Amino acid sequence: MNKKMGFWMLASLSIGNMVGSGIYLLPSALAAYGSISLLAWGFTTVGAFLLALIFSDISFRIPKIGGPYAYAKEGFGDFIGFQTALNYWIGSWIGNSATVIAFVGYLRIFYPSLANPYYSCLVSISVIWILTFINIWGIRKAGALQLITTILKIFPIFLVAGIAFKFFNFSYITDYFNVSNSSHFSAFSASATLALWAFIGLESATIPAGNVINPKKNIPLATIVGLLVTASVYVVGIISVMGMIPYSELATAHAPFAKAAFLGLGSWGEKIVALGTVISCFGCLNGWIMLIGQVSMAAARDGLFPKIFAETNKADVPAKGLIVSAICTSAFLLLTISPDLVDQFELAVLMAVLVKVIPYLYTSMTELLLLKKQPNVKKTDCLELV
Repeated sequence: MNKKMGFWMLASLSIGNMVGSGIYLLPSALAAYGSISLLAWGFTTVGAFLLALIFSDISFRIPKIGGPYAYAKEGFGDFIGFQTALNYWIGSWIGNSATVIAFVGYLRIFYPSLANPYYSCLVSISVIWILTFINIWGIRKAGALQLITTILKIFPIFLVAGIAFKFFNFSYITDYFNVSNSSHFSAFSASATLALWAFIGLESATIPAGNVINPKKNIPLATIVGLLVTASVYVVGIISVMGMIPYSELATAHAPFAKAAFLGLGSWGEKIVALGTVISCFGCLNGWIMLIGQVSMAAARDGLFPKIFAETNKADVPAKGLIVSAICTSAFLLLTISPDLVDQFELAVLMAVLVKVIPYLYTSMTELLLLKKQPNVKKTDCLELV
């Protein structure tokens, strides 16, 4: 049986890693700034699309395992490569903390006892370890899980969008442009930083290059398709929720999409959307745990990370590296326990975005360098997979 990932699994990895906690909990975090955050969404979407084009092109030129790490190392050498891998690795396991926090926030619809921060932390850590062991089992099994959860997770977003036609109130957007008590520039900048979190993962298809069928074709295509699908879902979902719930209520909602569904469909609608969101975050976590292992393994094989990250099991998975990452995520969750999930989520998002920007910057610089050195490169001239 072919153990590699095809286009659909790869595209679902890209979509699934973006359509996760960002779409489902960020509306609450952004509500603190008002509808100016929608402008920040538009600005960030344009930037994300340009980044997707960069990753699509550079994956032709450097089709190597490790994505941003491989590109930065190829362009600027070991030192910049190490910085990129380290920041990407740290940002990924911190980002997993944000995603599992969103997961627990919606799980509270079914289990109100999770309002207790210690119970929610215990469940969060348990989910991280369950998915870590699924990934240790094998990358294709993890990829199949990603495909299934990606298909299921879109449903609640469009269900809420359908409800919004009846309950949408334009005044919630037009009357509360900036409610942050700070300047428009500060509110816009803060909103854009949070919004960038929703697109973190657009490079996902480039990372497991060694486990992809026809990577020179499927990686660029999956990257662009993933970004376009994700951006469309965000436009529909975010505007729908912000037009249904007053910002003062939205800012404190631990499950904004479920709250919107409750307005239109009652408790059963709330539970359907909550279940879809739990599935979404579960799939997103699965994808990111997979990528953490791939990036750290690539760096370890080049001698830039400890050798333990390069050791693989019978399924060709860097099991020990995944375990180390899971330990780090668990520690972060313990250290940031908070009774307010939105505050804990926002802290994790801001920290993850801060360190993830660096790999994006180095990848973009590498693309400029390659365009200067190889302006007329063709697909057939790309480096061979190593």
